[in-house]
Amino acid sequence: MKKALYLIPAGMLFLCASVLGQKANIDSLELVAQISQDQLKLGKLQNMVDDRTRSKQAAAVDAQNSASDNVRAAEKLNDDPNNKKLASDANSKAGDAKSDAGKARKEIRRLDDLNKNIMELKNKIAIAQARLKMYSPAPVFIPLATPMPQPDTTQHS
Repeated sequence: MKKALYLIPAGMLFLCASVLGQKANIDSLELVAQISQDQLKLGKLQNMVDDRTRSKQAAAVDAQNSASDNVRAAEKLNDDPNNKKLASDANSKAGDAKSDAGKARKEIRRLDDLNKNIMELKNKIAIAQARLKMYSPAPVFIPLATPMPQPDTTQHS
């Protein structure tokens, strides 16, 4: 009867340990899957950086060209302020410059948001990898066998 009282807690201990081990294994597998998904998403986002950078640069060039066209149209209108055709042209160029400037700002925001998302995803991956290290076994250090000094057993006479 006393043996049963000692065996029951020991059995429960082994049962709980195996259940906790399985829970840790499932958690670590979920972390690995999440890290893989996040790394795939990170790769896709990083592939978009070049396209967004080119779009931003093209929009900035378009905005600069529209602003230059607007300046030229305003100078022509300044030379002949009563010319309705020049006034209409200057107004149109001003609208184009305003529109292109807005597009350039939008492209800048899109690139900034993309870079922000990349940094957030990198941080998320780093945190998940740190949590995953909890589940991996600690490295086992095996001490090297050091030669033990042998006593001198020779007989000197």
